[in-house]
Amino acid sequence: MKILSALTNLFSVKNAYAAGAASSTSSGWESTLMNFGPLIAIVVIFYLLVILPQQKRTKDHKKMIESLKVGDEVLTTGGIFGIITGIADQLFTIEIAKDVKIKITKSAIATKTVKQ
Repeated sequence: MKILSALTNLFSVKNAYAAGAASSTSSGWESTLMNFGPLIAIVVIFYLLVILPQQKRTKDHKKMIESLKVGDEVLTTGGIFGIITGIADQLFTIEIAKDVKIKITKSAIATKTVKQ
């Protein structure tokens, strides 16, 4: 019985104190800025580490797609190697084997490869 009494005394709240009044030296916007400071820092770091590099890769890939011409060897996003035999508005015709040609969209080109 003493153990049960000791446990209830351990977990019961004896006194509850109210929080002190806010200091009058900091204005409302300063404390708000201090509260949101870490969140703003996380957003900035996320932008610098994730969004900017992705935009650069997208820009470089678009430039590479625009520079492709007939006769270039490419690798598709599906892993198919081929040689460009025709260029249309949004399509490439790629020869993947002798007399085997496929049409793919320009966005399906992963990279330009070196002819082997």
